[in-house]
Amino acid sequence: MLSPMSLPRVLTACTAAAGLVLTGAGPASAASAPTEIPLPTGFQPEGIDVGPGRVAYLGSLADGSIFRADLRTGEGEVFSAPAGAPAVGLEIDDRGRLFVAGGASGTARVVDAVTGEELARYALADAAAGTFVNDVVVTEDAAYFTDSADPVLYRVPLGRFGELPAAEDVEALPLTGDLVYDDDPATFEANGVETTPDGAALLVVQSGTGLLFRVDPATGETEQVDLGGELLQNGDGLTRDGRTLYAVQNRLNQVAVLRLDRDGRRAHVEQRVTDERFAVPTTVARSGDRLYLPNAQFGVESPETTEYSVVAVERP
Repeated sequence: MLSPMSLPRVLTACTAAAGLVLTGAGPASAASAPTEIPLPTGFQPEGIDVGPGRVAYLGSLADGSIFRADLRTGEGEVFSAPAGAPAVGLEIDDRGRLFVAGGASGTARVVDAVTGEELARYALADAAAGTFVNDVVVTEDAAYFTDSADPVLYRVPLGRFGELPAAEDVEALPLTGDLVYDDDPATFEANGVETTPDGAALLVVQSGTGLLFRVDPATGETEQVDLGGELLQNGDGLTRDGRTLYAVQNRLNQVAVLRLDRDGRRAHVEQRVTDERFAVPTTVARSGDRLYLPNAQFGVESPETTEYSVVAVERP
């Protein structure tokens, strides 16, 4: 998502805000970076993304605060205060802004990745009607949010120079075609979202069925991706590197590694990665030769007193 022109500005701003030093941030320092990063007690992480300068951002399901960590040292801090809505999936754009899905609140917000200031908040859905705004991907012209309870894709359009829209410009695109929601409100449906390698469409994983879908971002029309008979049960966060897609299977404590066709209509699972430290990881971000996953530990008896962390594994 980073353009060559914007990279120096965002890199300087983000690293300065996090108290980072760029000298020695090459392969040697990356190799010695910690493979597990502690989070605040009771933080209840869900989403993760990595920005310039090897800075990771994580959102809290508990109170919507956002944690920023230096992946080279493991040091970090909560830099964006509780928001009155959970922080589920999140993604940083090339202007140093974090787009944050608001879960059952039905909201989306945009946060300055340097100051932690909330720049905008959008009411995407009526919380009382049943919604779960789950994940987000940012393209050159829009941010797209999934809803795990309602068959809708929310589009937050961006201006020519990345300007954030007025509330009335946000669109709700009904999901049509192959992706079908069932009648059980407890079923988690559309979850993680990414772009196809050619950038023409989106990819969305359906948690309950383990199916992957190609979505037309202009119309909401969906087409099931041919996985050659494989399934992505408990599919959660997605991230893509070229034609390689990493799909977290949360309660299975594994990451599926898929090879995609350029248009995203076909894919095959090359391998699955697991680690004894996984404790229901939900999302994944890549940095250098590593994948970073927050352990959500869904189902623990006392989440408010539980110790949480982010674990790093070697990237296949």
